[in-house]
Amino acid sequence: MNILLVYPRYPDTFWSFRYALKFISKKASFPPLGLLTVASMLPRECGKKLIDMNVTDLSDQDIIWADYVFISAMVVQSDSAREVISRCNHLGVKVVAGGPLFTTEYDQFEGVDHFVLGEAEMTLPAFLSDVEAGCAKPLYEAREQPDIGLTPLPMWSLINMKHYASMSLQYSRGCPFNCDFCDIAILNGHMPRTKNQEQTVRELDALYLQGWRGSIFMVDDNFVGNRKKLKMETLPIMIEWSKKRKYPFYFYTQASINLADDEELMQLMAEAGFERIFVGIETPNEDSLTECNKQQNRGRDLVAAVKKIQNYGFEVQGGFIVGFDSDPVSIFHSQINFIQKSGIVTAMVGLLNAPRGTRLYQRLKAENRLINEFSGNNTDCSINFVPKMDYQTLIDGYRRIFSTIYSPKQYYERIRTFLREYKPRRAKRLSLLRFSHIVAFLKAMWVLGIKDQGRKHYWRLMLSTLIRHPRVLPLSIILAIFGFHFRQITRKLDSTPIEHISGMT
Repeated sequence: MNILLVYPRYPDTFWSFRYALKFISKKASFPPLGLLTVASMLPRECGKKLIDMNVTDLSDQDIIWADYVFISAMVVQSDSAREVISRCNHLGVKVVAGGPLFTTEYDQFEGVDHFVLGEAEMTLPAFLSDVEAGCAKPLYEAREQPDIGLTPLPMWSLINMKHYASMSLQYSRGCPFNCDFCDIAILNGHMPRTKNQEQTVRELDALYLQGWRGSIFMVDDNFVGNRKKLKMETLPIMIEWSKKRKYPFYFYTQASINLADDEELMQLMAEAGFERIFVGIETPNEDSLTECNKQQNRGRDLVAAVKKIQNYGFEVQGGFIVGFDSDPVSIFHSQINFIQKSGIVTAMVGLLNAPRGTRLYQRLKAENRLINEFSGNNTDCSINFVPKMDYQTLIDGYRRIFSTIYSPKQYYERIRTFLREYKPRRAKRLSLLRFSHIVAFLKAMWVLGIKDQGRKHYWRLMLSTLIRHPRVLPLSIILAIFGFHFRQITRKLDSTPIEHISGMT
């Protein structure tokens, strides 16, 4: 049996980093970790190929080769996923679909022969057994959550690592919090499930032996969901492993803002090689935090918390949301001020949407306010419910946030604000200038320092970094390149006509 694993294409969004990747000659930010892991669960005798459509085209010959095409996707990839399904149907190849998109919205898709939903450790064995017996069913759903300590290593041999800016690993699944707009609880549950020390080492070894050096994204829903185990077991073994191999990796992950409350944890993460952390800030408005049950963010000085994390040597990326029922019209100005003051250089601002199955979705459904499906795209100005705020006011304010925070003056100013707080704990490694930084710097000099309209702000940043923070010049270059990507996406956002959605006033 030949199985083709297909990862659909992402549209151009802030998270695609498509324009930034060109500076380092990469095609995608991260590999499809879920499909690589599923590949390891398939029988050894199966023929296996993986096509990441963000890296290479999917040909008809690829599809015809397969007995089954396995598709996994996020909501934002739904249009591309539909195209793949349609092509498979036309060529007469059976489709097996799973992953976050299909687990929550499988009833929105036609042409799929078998839905294997939930976590594959629970549902894939039953499907494969039924295929072998000739009685495969159209739907398989997980009734419980697996022990991820038994999850096999990803099959890294299926990809060309040179196409990617970073590799990915998963240490845990689940988040202890219950934000009402978030579908993590639906997909992975509230209780963080973790891998043990031995498996963590095997995961690191696998990438190291494949020749990977550089960035690794720990894709956990909330890396610090089980702080005790991190401090007692996981981080100490990561530190020991990294020291023996002279720190071949540096890490990026997602965490809740309460990380700022645990100095021991931050110190250990810095020693292990973590450099960048995405934090869901959402909003500086306390009423909106209460509305969405973001309890971990309430009643604290969020700017001070961000700066404290920066002080421990981490670049804080932030997620922000506008469109809560409790948002006043002044929220757009408040968000801009917060982002600039905090020095969160990469600030991802999205319109509130209600993913299927979330508490927010259920509330809005009961209020008869749902109007369409969630697109998953943070740059198309779509919203799947009738907001309390006037729709045009919301969209105009949303666009104003981006046109302000990603304009060259404000963006480069924010980098300088961040660098004043940033205190890297591992100076020896950070002082090393990698070849990729040199290549990126040369391209940046031409694109950002000569061609770009914000070139005077770019050179001002480079000069001030050389004088005040010379050790982190590579980081300044990377952040400047990110800014170029964000400006291209912002221009698209500004030029996209927004049609009035029926029912919104």
